[in-house]
Amino acid sequence: MDYNFRCDCPFTSALDIIGDKWILVIIKQMLIEHKQTFKSFVESDEAIATNILSAKLKWLEDFGIVLKTKLITNKKSNIYLLTEKGLALTPLIVELGFWSDQHLREFHPSLVEGVTMDVLRKDKAQFTKNVEQSYREMLAAINTLTHG
Repeated sequence: MDYNFRCDCPFTSALDIIGDKWILVIIKQMLIEHKQTFKSFVESDEAIATNILSAKLKWLEDFGIVLKTKLITNKKSNIYLLTEKGLALTPLIVELGFWSDQHLREFHPSLVEGVTMDVLRKDKAQFTKNVEQSYREMLAAINTLTHG
């Protein structure tokens, strides 16, 4: 794969990879909502088109952010899992949610409320740890279904 980065700036280079809105939505869906299958992404509220989803999942896979695999109980369907590189984006995703909660409510008053947002507002660091731990627990359970 030919990597065409705009410049040598690490911030811009990161945005070249994960700065697309669909990329961040997919990572959020995997991390927070534990979506794993193509069908579950397509059926989500964000309504990503199948051609865009295919391209973005392949992009994430090419950069080692997502791993495509199969369950031993269902060899027909692919599942998509965040790698360690993908999980390292947890603080960024949480920070985006926190920023949105703090700065977008005036424009989007129906943003989700509830216990989850209360926890995020109270202790962002603990919330981040909880999200990552929950994903790792899901991965451990899936690992037994992908490797026996």
